Amino acid sequence: MEADRATFGALQVGGVSCFPGPGCMRFEYIDTTEGLGRFRDALESAASIALDLEAAGFHRYSDRVCLAQVTLPKAGNWVLDPLAVEIAPVLRPVLEDPRVPILMHGADFDLRLLQRDLDISLRGLLDTQIVATLLGEPGIGLASLLEKYADVKLAKKYQRADWAKRPLKQEMLEYAVNDTAWLHELTRRLVVQLEQQGRGAWASEEFRLLESIEHTEDGDVDPVTRVKGARDLGPRELERLRAAWNWRDEIARRDDRAPFRVASDKVLVDVALDPPRSPNDFADRKGVNGRLARSDGGDLIAALRKADELDERELSGYPRQESSGRGRPPPEVDALAGRLKKVRNRHAESLGVDRGALLPNAVLLEIAFEKPKELADLDRIEGMKQWQIETVGEQLLTVVN
Repeated sequence: MEADRATFGALQVGGVSCFPGPGCMRFEYIDTTEGLGRFRDALESAASIALDLEAAGFHRYSDRVCLAQVTLPKAGNWVLDPLAVEIAPVLRPVLEDPRVPILMHGADFDLRLLQRDLDISLRGLLDTQIVATLLGEPGIGLASLLEKYADVKLAKKYQRADWAKRPLKQEMLEYAVNDTAWLHELTRRLVVQLEQQGRGAWASEEFRLLESIEHTEDGDVDPVTRVKGARDLGPRELERLRAAWNWRDEIARRDDRAPFRVASDKVLVDVALDPPRSPNDFADRKGVNGRLARSDGGDLIAALRKADELDERELSGYPRQESSGRGRPPPEVDALAGRLKKVRNRHAESLGVDRGALLPNAVLLEIAFEKPKELADLDRIEGMKQWQIETVGEQLLTVVN
């Protein structure tokens, strides 16, 4: 499998013209249709694009896209405000064009936001976090890589900023720009190593697989499965917990606040175990916002009482988790998985990559269950990738057979 030349080839030219230096923090903030038009003109001639998104999930009820940072090789840095202008029609044609490399770092969450909020299915991805992982870098965070490869130290001050708040401070925008301003240079330096080690095909396959994921909202999940400690509760306590979770969710939605800022999971479990008798009782408890307890605590107490009025037959226990049907592996399968791990570990060490990055334990266990005979059989193992088969497949089959 050859490396994707459309992905890697365009990176041999262009780049941020002022790298390195403080001048790279110059950018144009786009919050008007006129500005969006200038950005569209610059975008048309871009050979590659560095992209990052900021969302507001740490502060707001919804983790919607609040900012899009773009760095173009010869047209500098741009910060687009999707709360002020419609950016999707401008971004969609180029982001969905597989011929244009889209440079991102840790793209999985942003790809979900692009699909959900902007109806964009990105193609042409080049994720520097994936590249760093396949190179065996000890630190794969953007800050670690930039410090190592570009002597750039990223500030952490606005890691948990409220990006939905307007107006945004100038220094917040400068912080956001840092996530893309250096990506072209970082990518070129990493890709040189990737191709020298013959791992371009590995990265291309990982990029394409990440692009292909269809992100859907899981609205039918029992909320108690999202609360730490809920598994140990009885049916009546779980019913109270569902009532408390819905109470918190309604307030968070109403006030556009992150649910954990209304009440922590621990508070929800505590009231499920020991329901408060009054708003004042609720307000006096550890970790509870007293003002909120007195204004909305009555609704919580009513919901908890309603849960207590349910008949035993109406109660639902903790939902059973979906199972692969495998169950606990028998001793011979467990032993074979152990031998496969030793092969994987030796190869990971010789390649200088993380063991799990080379091949996860779950895939090795599946191989031990299936006992494939040929390389074509490995290709049918869930989670097995072509580059992994080419790298360590023959050795795995030798152990199995």
